[in-house]
Amino acid sequence: MKFAAAALLVASATAFSTTGVTNTRSVAFAGPKVSAVPAFRHSNSALEAAKQTPHGGSLVDLILKSDEEKEAAIAKCTAELQLTPRQLCDVELIMNGGFSPITGFMDEATYSSVVENMELPDGLIFGLPVVFDTDDEDLAPGTTVLLKDGERAIATVEFTDKFTPNKPLECLKCYGTSAIEHPGSLMVATERGRYYMGGKVTGLNLPVRDFPCKTPAEVRETLPDDTDVVAFQCRNPVHRAHYELFTRALDDPLVGENGVVLVHPTCGPTQADDIPGVVRYKTYEVLKEETKNDRTRWEYLPYSMHMAGPREAIQHMMIRKNFGCTHFIIGRDMAGSKSSVTGEDFYGAYEAQDIAKAQAERLGVTPVPSLNLVYTEEEGYVTADEAKERGLHEKKLSGTKFRQMLRGGEDIPEWFAFKSVVAVLRENN
Repeated sequence: MKFAAAALLVASATAFSTTGVTNTRSVAFAGPKVSAVPAFRHSNSALEAAKQTPHGGSLVDLILKSDEEKEAAIAKCTAELQLTPRQLCDVELIMNGGFSPITGFMDEATYSSVVENMELPDGLIFGLPVVFDTDDEDLAPGTTVLLKDGERAIATVEFTDKFTPNKPLECLKCYGTSAIEHPGSLMVATERGRYYMGGKVTGLNLPVRDFPCKTPAEVRETLPDDTDVVAFQCRNPVHRAHYELFTRALDDPLVGENGVVLVHPTCGPTQADDIPGVVRYKTYEVLKEETKNDRTRWEYLPYSMHMAGPREAIQHMMIRKNFGCTHFIIGRDMAGSKSSVTGEDFYGAYEAQDIAKAQAERLGVTPVPSLNLVYTEEEGYVTADEAKERGLHEKKLSGTKFRQMLRGGEDIPEWFAFKSVVAVLRENN
């Protein structure tokens, strides 16, 4: 099912349609003019530590540094709220600069601009809206709230407006369909609250996670300042084909000499049937040690997947730009999903690649199309075209069959998966 044609399913989502009533309008916290708050900017030395310029020109850093500042910020709060796992990821990326240049949750004007035009009100490209959702009827603009993860104070937010989003339109524009058989549309319909609220975020403390997530400034400080950095996004364990893909990407003519690859998996919420983030992190750690080399770097991203296909490809490229990456590997059907009813793909295999190429100049990130690799008995991993041209014998193992073999304790062929990764998966099955 093509992204552009998926609008045919909009009628199935009328059960969660809402009107576009706005209680209060505020300035958008998205464009460079609003986000240019010197007190919260990171030092220029961090920006100089990587070749890539942050999205919008400056890397946002909203995290207060002293206990006195944090105590003063908390003292202004008149209420507190517990963050959902998805909200926690969004707050972290707002306050650490992963979502630069925005400095808070989007108000209605910014939200509408991103939903309908894939850009902030000032015209800067931005893939998906970043919103704070709630069902609280009493939570009003003008309220400053302490956001917590358990007992840990994460941030404060000064709410500036409250509005009722048109959720079917949001899903249709962002996911290509408002049918709830799409996991993103289902999330918006059933997980998110009735209202969205815009507001300025002030960071207090980064979340404590089982997997360490460096800030964009911290990652930039580890990257070379004179070579290309190619980002590889994944949300599943890395198997042999993935490894071959991102290591060979460095040989692409689009990548400069001595480039490095940043393997940057998302470890936040994804689809319901995906392997838990903590388990994925363990597989990455063992593989990082097994395949250690100077041209491959590993970091972890606290991002909540939308499975939004083409629009999410733009979001991922923008985020990795803020982490210092100049290039981004775009795989077949990146961030794609299937209908929970028919099993049909929502996006074409190359739609994410097409939109990435079309928007590359606006983004300032070069997409690197992934190779279509297959394993052959004679030559190991080669491109599918080469295998066909030379008449090589391919060996295949589907994801479904792999999971069956994993559960059944069968031997997994090493051409398909690393032994160390398989061991972690079996230990945490």
